[in-house]
Amino acid sequence: MSMITERPQGRPSGVRETAPFPADRSGVRRDVRAVLRAYVALTKPRIVELLLVTTVPAMMLAADGWPDFGLVAVVLIGGSLAAGAASALNCYIDRDIDQLMRRTKRRPLPAHTVTPRAALVFGLVLAAVSLVLMAVFTNWLATALTAAAIVYYDLVYTLWLKRRTPQNTFWGGVCGAAPVLIGWAAVTGSLAPGGWALFAVVFFWQMPHFYALAITYKDDYARAGIPMLPVVRSARRVNGEILLWTVLTVAASLAAWPLGLGIVYGVTAIVTGALLLGEAILLVRRSHRGEPLKPMRLFHWSVTYLTILFIAVAIDALR
Repeated sequence: MSMITERPQGRPSGVRETAPFPADRSGVRRDVRAVLRAYVALTKPRIVELLLVTTVPAMMLAADGWPDFGLVAVVLIGGSLAAGAASALNCYIDRDIDQLMRRTKRRPLPAHTVTPRAALVFGLVLAAVSLVLMAVFTNWLATALTAAAIVYYDLVYTLWLKRRTPQNTFWGGVCGAAPVLIGWAAVTGSLAPGGWALFAVVFFWQMPHFYALAITYKDDYARAGIPMLPVVRSARRVNGEILLWTVLTVAASLAAWPLGLGIVYGVTAIVTGALLLGEAILLVRRSHRGEPLKPMRLFHWSVTYLTILFIAVAIDALR
């Protein structure tokens, strides 16, 4: 690990050497904690948490109950490391635009808390460890999906699509939904309609979720030259896509119901889906009326929606 610091070198001429003062161990501890916090921040732990919320219930549904606890532990650790690796490499690639955006300028690289080289090495090491864990303790399909998700997110999405097309959120959605398939494949060694249905829920969900965020930070993305949909398209187009993808999210959640899920999930999908769609409609109505949009309401509720829905998946998998 390395950290950019400025330390005076040598001793001014004409100053006598005196007995050293006791080491300031509290300062050393603070430095170590700051470095650790910076490296944790590179992994974007909130994103990791959300990915894990979808992975475990998918594994439970695939196993029709509790999967092997050792396998769950490996997938959680390996998946966390893989997601952290992808995020750290994303921070390395996006360091030029992160410093231009209010939302990201305090990340470790724009803040010069971690050097670019250290972030690159850190991300590659995390990726290697995650893939070794998956290869040794799961199966080739889960490992291949994990590797593909890392490569796609960093090389295809971050390096290419994010900066070149307003449909970057759509194409990037593959990575966000991949943990569902990875968890399913780790349990069964294959993929099935139930896994693909849950994948579709998370995939479609990401559009209204991230469009709400992009509306909030529209000026940030414009300043950085990132062609997010709210930056380069009209409010009418953005509103239409938010409604479209919200409807598809709810439809996909209902399509998953007959694929091994019961009444708890079904009722939850109907109720939470109606609330999610209602929040999207409210945002669109506020836009039409020229009122303050409050897009973060949709953003935060979408997180709650996904969490509750996948808790229902877990509950029904145990019934």
